[in-house]
Amino acid sequence: MTELLGITWLEAGAVALATIGMYIALIVLVRLLGQRMLSGMSSYDLAAVIAFGGIIARAALGDSPRLGGGVVALVTLVGLQAISGLLRRTRFGSALIVNRPVLLMAGPEVIEPHMRRCHVTHLELDSRLRLAGVSHPSQVGAVVFEPSGALSVIRAGQPISQAVFESVIGVEHLWEEGTQPRSR
Repeated sequence: MTELLGITWLEAGAVALATIGMYIALIVLVRLLGQRMLSGMSSYDLAAVIAFGGIIARAALGDSPRLGGGVVALVTLVGLQAISGLLRRTRFGSALIVNRPVLLMAGPEVIEPHMRRCHVTHLELDSRLRLAGVSHPSQVGAVVFEPSGALSVIRAGQPISQAVFESVIGVEHLWEEGTQPRSR
């Protein structure tokens, strides 16, 4: 019974190291694939996340499941989350970890390269526009793909603050469309 619950210091170190490796791999994948990977999940996406969790658990805990190993993996993941939270507060850490928002529409014009970059389809964009009460592209001032994976819809005719949009990739498209930047 104790062999199912206990863990040696060597095994605890191996679990922590495997957990750190899988955490870093997941962060790199999210950075490469973009925040779309974590946004509004479909049933397929949810199944993939569950599979990711299983893969990470298997890699961290190995062949023989143990309560001690699970606790070490959980504590390691929570510690890594805390460290990444502290890193995000620094300029370097923020640039490394946090995805910047991306402009998908400047007025009624869809910015196709940004749509591809964020892995957003026209069907998803249209759905979000409808949810925002937009019935025609002429009613759009801007659509931003946020770091969380959500789409923010700014209606046409609303003032757009340059300060609010300064971190948005592609913001220059807003000003090209004839919209004048407004100060905060």
